[in-house]
Amino acid sequence: MALFNVRVYGILIDEQQRLLVSDEFIRGNYITKLPGGGLEIGEGTRDGLAREFMEEANLEVRVGDHFYTTDFFQISAFNHTDQIISIYYYVHANDTNKVIAKEKAFDFLPEQVADVKGTAEHVRWIPLNELNEAMMTLPIDKVAIKMLLDKKPF
Repeated sequence: MALFNVRVYGILIDEQQRLLVSDEFIRGNYITKLPGGGLEIGEGTRDGLAREFMEEANLEVRVGDHFYTTDFFQISAFNHTDQIISIYYYVHANDTNKVIAKEKAFDFLPEQVADVKGTAEHVRWIPLNELNEAMMTLPIDKVAIKMLLDKKPF
């Protein structure tokens, strides 16, 4: 049975003009994406996004303005019967210095990625002047990043 899978993602730009991204190892795949993920039953989009930032970056955020919602068909990368609907918001944090971020992509310990059925994740900052849509793995994130870059200045 085909389902809609609603996802929420955040665009967090710090005072140093860097974008927070999440590097993840999921089911044997390395993925760079914007922080966020799937909604849980009974959860609104803003609450779900705030929860995801706490889980992924241990960071309390305020969810700001809506940025983009998927406007094209996208099948799930992990469940080929689900259609993905992604909703993007700007997010704000009081103190981004509290974020424990890695310097390079996929900087996992060997034991974190030894099980292809396992997961691992960390966040890192990408300077906006180095950012391009090819750095994102997921097709909808690529669209969102291109839109963000087209909106310069930040």
